Amino acid sequence: MTLPATIKTQRLSGSRLAVFALTVLASALFSMHLHAQTVPPAKPISGLGGDAIVAVVNGDVISRADVDNRRRLFALATALPMTSDVLDRLTGQVLQQLIDERLRLQEAQRRHVIVSDKDIAAAIGEIEKNNSMAPGQLKQRLASNGIALRTLIDQFRVQIAWGRVLRQAVAQKGEPSDADIADQAAQLKAAVGQPEYHLSEIFTPVAGPGQEEDVRRFTDTIIQQLRAGAPFPVVAAQFSQSQTALQGGDLGWVANSEIDPAVLRVVEQMPVGAISNPIPVPGGFSIVTLRGKRIVGKDTSTLVKLRQTWFPFSQTLNPDAPTQQQISQLQAARKLAATATSCPEMEAANATQGNLRPSDPGELVLEQLANPNQRQLLASLPVGHASEPLTGTDGILLIMVCSREAQTDAPPNRDALLERIFNDRVELASRQLMRDLQRRAVIDQRG
Repeated sequence: MTLPATIKTQRLSGSRLAVFALTVLASALFSMHLHAQTVPPAKPISGLGGDAIVAVVNGDVISRADVDNRRRLFALATALPMTSDVLDRLTGQVLQQLIDERLRLQEAQRRHVIVSDKDIAAAIGEIEKNNSMAPGQLKQRLASNGIALRTLIDQFRVQIAWGRVLRQAVAQKGEPSDADIADQAAQLKAAVGQPEYHLSEIFTPVAGPGQEEDVRRFTDTIIQQLRAGAPFPVVAAQFSQSQTALQGGDLGWVANSEIDPAVLRVVEQMPVGAISNPIPVPGGFSIVTLRGKRIVGKDTSTLVKLRQTWFPFSQTLNPDAPTQQQISQLQAARKLAATATSCPEMEAANATQGNLRPSDPGELVLEQLANPNQRQLLASLPVGHASEPLTGTDGILLIMVCSREAQTDAPPNRDALLERIFNDRVELASRQLMRDLQRRAVIDQRG
């Protein structure tokens, strides 16, 4: 027996999830905050120069420049003012994160897990594509704000490698047995009629004695920015030390029995959309936001059927100097958006454009879409009306909702039960392995 392919890839395909996490980060950087600040020159940490060593982890060096690049990236992503005081407040937690990343990468190297330059290039390319950026534009925008592209590359490499390490670790424990699956099904059946919560989390670990107060201060800074409007998935992808960071902190729907008791006591009192104060949990602090609440056994999903028409560009769009072909495609897209009244018309128009992308992407479950903008669009677009043209660097997309239906969810099938078990094992393996790596590490912090 082998794990279904959907389970192997949905939560723990290292490259895919690292791309998701950093695409979320890049979207916030480039769509929300990147042009809003005047970035000052790097300020030395504790009077050290850029090449100064601030920590040595089992022989691997972390420099002052490494720390400065990462704390600036976090400040930009969360719209923190780029002042010396703010950057100094981030220094301790940023350094601890970099230390943990070095440990993860060293473990991947010990296990001969390789992340190729091709993996990294594909991840960067997907970020640029998802943010309507021309090739090379990501590097330019980071550089203009005093951040080296290497900062994101290093994060990619660690996240991809660590995902592969955990996949190895879980595989070594063998496949879930029929008894494991039956037990999972029994737990879900027993929860019928009980509340279930859709949560996102940010976990900040306390690595050793004497660090608790520093970590709590850092979580207070995170919460302040979250409540000021910083996107939760961005902050989670950047700083949460749980494996859910790769999904922007999304825990999905969880029952009372699956939530830490300290967290549950807070969640039960929270309104939807609220962000908690720091919650002490084993190993550190948790910050949670409540995204939804429902009763098990009365769950409904919104099934959406749609059609899309893709108007391709013959070359990459330069918004400041569109070609005649790109202008013509925009005019054609606007005409279709104004006149189309049925999904067959959208299919016919897509065929006229060469069917370079499928007109029918298949039935979608609205609540399962990771992109909140997509969810909002498909939830609000009237049935039988085309969307406004959605322009990217390589073409224009029009979408029409053909139908939107609510249905009661069926009990989870075997694959869904396997996924729950698999995800639990991955998270447990991650925390156990990190504790072991931290315990055996030789770490010299300086300055």
